[in-house]
Amino acid sequence: MLTRRRRVRIETERMTLRPPQHSDFRDWVAVREASREFLVPWEPAWAHDHLSRKAFTNRVYWAQRSVASGTAVPLFLIRRQDEALLGAITLDNISRGPSQSATLGYWIGEAHARQGFMAEAIRGVVHYAFQTMDLSRIQAACLKENAASRGLLEKCGFKYEGVAQAYLQINGRWRNHVLYSNLRDDRRGAKG
Repeated sequence: MLTRRRRVRIETERMTLRPPQHSDFRDWVAVREASREFLVPWEPAWAHDHLSRKAFTNRVYWAQRSVASGTAVPLFLIRRQDEALLGAITLDNISRGPSQSATLGYWIGEAHARQGFMAEAIRGVVHYAFQTMDLSRIQAACLKENAASRGLLEKCGFKYEGVAQAYLQINGRWRNHVLYSNLRDDRRGAKG
């Protein structure tokens, strides 16, 4: 049985959001390495080979399989002006049927933070998820003390839902996270 290869490409005002490619390796390593101290407090612990060619190749193959199977949409943020890799955003844990939901995750290089790029990416991905993928709910989680991420989610229309105990292992420790959601047909007030 032949399956049609799915292509995902989202254009925002300043960026193209597209799946990672093998040719992105050096740029990805450069952004991740330069932003290590900025990212590590908020992310799962990096494996010893996190920045290796093999690990990146596995990431690209995972992205291809995930898009093809419809289980995730991993995208790199590419600034059109200079083709710079700024960060990444992923719709993961895509659930179909009665749920029609997904989980949103993201990171951005320190040099590109607080310039509106991630807000632009989130809005583009949310629009794509609701209009093209026909999802109904997108959820996101972040550490309570991550004021920048919480503010970003709220700015992008996500509403606070509560706390998930020991939600993810971050930097080697199980950590509680605050949960946010964005609903296609949201009738909740501004603060939920």
